[in-house]
Amino acid sequence: MTRTPLKNDLDGYEVWFVTGSQNLYGEETLKQVAEQSQGVVEGLAGLPVKIVWKPVLKDSDSIRRMALEVNGRDDVIGVIAWMHTFSPAKMWIAGLDALQKPLLHLHTQANVELPWNDIDFDFMNLNQAAHGDREFGYIQTRLGVARKTVVGHVSNPAVRQQIEDWERAAAGWTAARTLKLARFGDNMRFVAVTEGDKTEAELRFGVQVNTWGVNELVEAVAQASDADIDALVQEYIDSYEVVEELLPGGARHQSLRDGAAIELGLRSFLEEGGFGAFTTSFEDLGALKQLPGLAVQRLMAEGYGFGAEGDWKTAILVRVANVMGAGLPGGASLMEDYTYDLVPGNERILGAHMLEVSPSLTTAKPRLEIHELGIGGKEDPVRLVFTADPGPALVVALSDMRDRFRLTANVVENVEAPDLPKLPVGRAVWKPAPDFATSAACWLAAGAAHHTVMTTAVGIEVFRDFAEMAKTELVVIDEDTTVRGFQSELRWNQAYYRLAQGI
Repeated sequence: MTRTPLKNDLDGYEVWFVTGSQNLYGEETLKQVAEQSQGVVEGLAGLPVKIVWKPVLKDSDSIRRMALEVNGRDDVIGVIAWMHTFSPAKMWIAGLDALQKPLLHLHTQANVELPWNDIDFDFMNLNQAAHGDREFGYIQTRLGVARKTVVGHVSNPAVRQQIEDWERAAAGWTAARTLKLARFGDNMRFVAVTEGDKTEAELRFGVQVNTWGVNELVEAVAQASDADIDALVQEYIDSYEVVEELLPGGARHQSLRDGAAIELGLRSFLEEGGFGAFTTSFEDLGALKQLPGLAVQRLMAEGYGFGAEGDWKTAILVRVANVMGAGLPGGASLMEDYTYDLVPGNERILGAHMLEVSPSLTTAKPRLEIHELGIGGKEDPVRLVFTADPGPALVVALSDMRDRFRLTANVVENVEAPDLPKLPVGRAVWKPAPDFATSAACWLAAGAAHHTVMTTAVGIEVFRDFAEMAKTELVVIDEDTTVRGFQSELRWNQAYYRLAQGI
């Protein structure tokens, strides 16, 4: 089979910039419309996804054909629309109805300041986005079009940031729509929250979720050559602080070689199958010598999605968050709320997992260690040990609520961790917004999962945009949240999402 390297950057993607007008104004005015809309695109240069200017749209047929062309281009991940002059909205009905890619409505104009002394009616005819965009807003709302609206001049950094957030969300949405996810074994027995409707997930998010027997992975691991294992072990030595017993000649060096073979086999399986995410389960390891730890950590750091214990929904989130954060400091990882420090006024959450936390959460050099794992019944696994860097972060869970999926997000702050000499795993310590008690009560009320993606690269606005594109419920716990208000939002959402789906 041909191997498919994982795409984990935004290179090669495009967003199309389309401008609405009509033939009423004459060629000279339309020429000015084109020039000024090109100027807006030039003002957006430098954003992570290239914005491509397209000729001014003046009639229903050209708008519809634009939408169909966007739908057919894998590299075009969304459309930015601006009604420079007055573009009658009935011209947009067929095109908006056909468009299947994310849409951003940019409510802007060519000028920052108005040239008050020079304004005549020619100027007014040319620069009438103030009501042209209102006409466009009406038809989007009338048709129920999901979109993001950004208001302001493109020279404003806040406007650029909102557009960048949307671009990143569109890239994440594209990644989800094309994602293939491999489950090695099933989810952990008797656990409820890692279950879910995989058919509905493919309909809603586009991701293909299927299962392979773990011994198919074992066969791929067995194909790892001694030369490739040698090279990967040397990469470990160059990249991490490797404990002496794992070094060549060390008493447990063979365990490191076994871990390298698992990484090589897992990587080849994923590449040959074109998978961007995967799950494992400690209850279904077949003939694997170790529960995959080091391999999973490194693959997540490269952009793969991962969920432990068969949790495919979290694996989707990790992949999407990795794509959305491409090129930014920080990373994305499987995370789990493990235990609390309940000192009044200084409550903190200690998050970790058995092995599988991504080193992209730290800028420090991780230690490569080996320790007993009293679960899974296999040999002691190798793993990277580190603590996530202090700073802003976000934890997000995806839950199947029977009639819909729900994203629950909590804005948090990773903090300096106390010494943890007896906890040999990747971990993070954080304080949740608005405070511990409110955060925990709201999380429980939402029925949110204990597995999450932690991202230190992108913030809540990117996930808001992603949820809008996915037409998926998102509830947010942040500095403005109250328990009573959050509970009311859950009740309103329950009614809305049931009604919105129809009978």
